Amino acid sequence: MEFDIEFTDFLLKGTAALVAGFCMGLERQMKGKHAGLKTNVLVALGAAIFMMISLIFADSSTTDLTRVLGQIVVGVGFLGAGVILRTSDKKRVKGLATAATIWCSAAAGCLAGLGIYDILGGFTVFVVLVNIIFGYLNKKVSENNANLKD
Repeated sequence: MEFDIEFTDFLLKGTAALVAGFCMGLERQMKGKHAGLKTNVLVALGAAIFMMISLIFADSSTTDLTRVLGQIVVGVGFLGAGVILRTSDKKRVKGLATAATIWCSAAAGCLAGLGIYDILGGFTVFVVLVNIIFGYLNKKVSENNANLKD
């Protein structure tokens, strides 16, 4: 068995993962979150290359490709947990959206690594829109709740 990933395939899939991770990370970076551009791009690229490596063994009868995908999900879950913090007053938890975005970057990388570009594009747009729109709505609701307490 020859272990080979075509360089042009790597460039195409790697670039797709990089762009998706960049878009997700840029929004986090602009909001000053702990995990921004570099983290999201690296997570997307890493997930893409792991999926490309797993495709080398796609024809093997002893290989379960879903295990690689499952391990990416679990591994990135631990990485995302590192950005979740409890505030000093112990009343709030911060970093959940950033952790979820890291997880989504891994999903984007998996899509790129599998060459599912149309879904990758739509998914990336959805993640960025959710972070922007719901981030704005969350801020407004929090401000409104603070005003009601006064």
